[in-house]
Amino acid sequence: MATIVFDIETTALPVENFDEAQQEYLFREAEKQIDDAGKEAKKAEITRFMSLWPFTSQVVCIAMLNAESLRGQTLYIAEDFEEAEGDAGPVEFVPCADEFELLTAFWDVARHYDSVVTFNGRGFDVPFVYLRSALLNVPITKKNWLGYRYATEPHCDLAEQLTFYSVSGRDGAARRFNLDFYCKAFGIESPKSHGVSGMDVGTMMAEGKCREVAEYCLRDVRATVELYRIWKERLAGIK
Repeated sequence: MATIVFDIETTALPVENFDEAQQEYLFREAEKQIDDAGKEAKKAEITRFMSLWPFTSQVVCIAMLNAESLRGQTLYIAEDFEEAEGDAGPVEFVPCADEFELLTAFWDVARHYDSVVTFNGRGFDVPFVYLRSALLNVPITKKNWLGYRYATEPHCDLAEQLTFYSVSGRDGAARRFNLDFYCKAFGIESPKSHGVSGMDVGTMMAEGKCREVAEYCLRDVRATVELYRIWKERLAGIK
C-alpha cells in the first residue's frame, strides 16, 4: 500500500483583500479593547493567526515524500517559476505560478496513494488543503483523508498517535508536544535546526526566499517520515 507523507506552509492574505464587513468581523475582538495600545496589540495578534485559517490565507508550499522510497516533490509558489527548473534527484523542487497550480499538482500526485501520514494533519493540513481547493475550485482526488478519527488508515496523524488521541488532556503523561520537541526526544534531526520555523514563512515569502521555504517544508516531511518509522516499530508494532 503506497503511503504519502506531506506537510504544507501557509501565509496570510493581505487584509486589503477583505471588504469592510469582513475586516470588521475579523478584528471585532480588537475593537473591544479599552485603549488604543490594546486594540493594536490584539489586531496584531489576530493578523498573525490569519495565516492559520484557510479563509484568510493561502498554501504557498507542499512537500511530499513516498514513505517507502523517500522520493517525492516539493511544490512552491515562486515569482521566477518560468525560469526555474526542477531538480534531478529523489526529491524534485517544482516552482508554481500560483496556489491554483500548486494545489492542482498536489492532488494529481495524491491520487496515486492509498494512505497518508502527517503530523497534526487531521487538525490542520488536510482540512486546510480541502477548503483552499474548494475555494479555488481545484478537484480533490482524495476525499477520505479525514475519515474515522480512531483509525490509522487511510490517515495516520502522528500527533494523534503520540498522544493516544489526547487521552490525558493538556497536562497528562501523553500531552501533545510540537514536532521539534518529538524529534529531539527521539534523536531525529529537527526541521528547525537550520534556524527557520513556521513563524518565519510569511516574511521569507515576502523577501522572495521561496526556495528556502520549500527546503524548510521538506525538512518537516523528512522528520515526519523518521518519526513515522519509529512509531510503526516501537508503538504500533508494524514491521
